[in-house]
Amino acid sequence: MDTLSYKTVSANKATVNKQWLLVDAEGETLGRLASKVAKMLRGKHKPNFTPHVDCGDNVIVINAEKIDMTGNKWEDKTYLRYTGYPGGQRATSAKELLAKKPGHIVEKAVKGMLPKNRLGADLFRNLKVFVGPEHNHEAQKPQVINLKEFK
Repeated sequence: MDTLSYKTVSANKATVNKQWLLVDAEGETLGRLASKVAKMLRGKHKPNFTPHVDCGDNVIVINAEKIDMTGNKWEDKTYLRYTGYPGGQRATSAKELLAKKPGHIVEKAVKGMLPKNRLGADLFRNLKVFVGPEHNHEAQKPQVINLKEFK
């Protein structure tokens, strides 16, 4: 038995094959959409996944304002932020955030599912969220992904 034929292949920046993927968020449930997009950003759907390397794809999400939430989450779900001053904690419901910044809901959901370190920050930069069906990345020729068939 040749032990040299069994080597673990670890991806690095030079050997990673990055693609551009297009996801339509219309009618998708927020959490399910975010988990699949986070998996694509991380590269966990690829056979050469390496945990400490950015081997994921660049993901474009369109129609971010048409996401869905189950139950009473539109009224009950709150997003907290802090102004930096004493007593400066502010709460916003999901419906208010959707009216003010529609794409921000998808960004926050995906960011929460990425690693909380420098790699996670780098992966988050590969996400582009757009309100409406138009996006400005036609030059990259993104491949359309159907989330119903994506595992």
